[in-house]
Amino acid sequence: MTFTNAQQRFSNRVADYVRYRPSYPSEVLTVLRTECDLSPGHVIADIGSGTGLLSELFLKNGNRVYGVEPNKDMRAAGEEYLAAYDGFCSVDGAAENTLLSDRSVDFVAAGQAFHWFEPGKTRAEFRRILRSQGWVVAIWNFRDRETPFGMAYEDILVKYGTDYQRVRGSYPAGHDLSGFFAGGKLFERTLPGTRVLSWDELAGLLQSASYTPQKSDANFAAMMGALRELFLKHQENGRVTWNYTTHIYFGQLPGSAN
Repeated sequence: MTFTNAQQRFSNRVADYVRYRPSYPSEVLTVLRTECDLSPGHVIADIGSGTGLLSELFLKNGNRVYGVEPNKDMRAAGEEYLAAYDGFCSVDGAAENTLLSDRSVDFVAAGQAFHWFEPGKTRAEFRRILRSQGWVVAIWNFRDRETPFGMAYEDILVKYGTDYQRVRGSYPAGHDLSGFFAGGKLFERTLPGTRVLSWDELAGLLQSASYTPQKSDANFAAMMGALRELFLKHQENGRVTWNYTTHIYFGQLPGSAN
């Protein structure tokens, strides 16, 4: 599933995305070191790099990172956030046309972004820019939808989100990752995580999502009212517990492992 407006969906959400979105646990690097022999000498292409959260993880590992981001507002936020890292290079490109040189990177990574890509063109582009034995890594932070809080939060998104169910359907359960790697190798690992959020943090996190109504939309006030009721019902000492799992998919495309 692809979205024609995917590159512009976050333009009005940059501030909330920067401030409230969770980063990725350092254990992601442990998984990639163990499973893919990741080392500081490897060059990374972070596709859909956004505000720089995943890029920073690799930069802290000593990697050179090309942050490929088509949305100018998100790209500018990422450039500002990562300005202190000499190893970061910002690129005005997209998954289907990264503008990177042939066989120039060892890892292609995407954090919370892979479901926006057009599979066929993206696969061809990744094969073009990956060096021999290169890896593709797709990472998502998925919230727990099984707890009472998680189920009620889900209900709010279904009721008020602009196209939440369509976006949700594009995540790995519906997005054919095995098809993307057909003929190659694909593996998955998971890492548990927990955040403890104030009201402002919970509200900001919701507003950072691409399917949240704009403030001018009639559904916005109703959605935030429902979220406030949920927060008050589940809060302890002014905070709620947000459980999530980081899913790491990594694999090699056919022909790239030679």
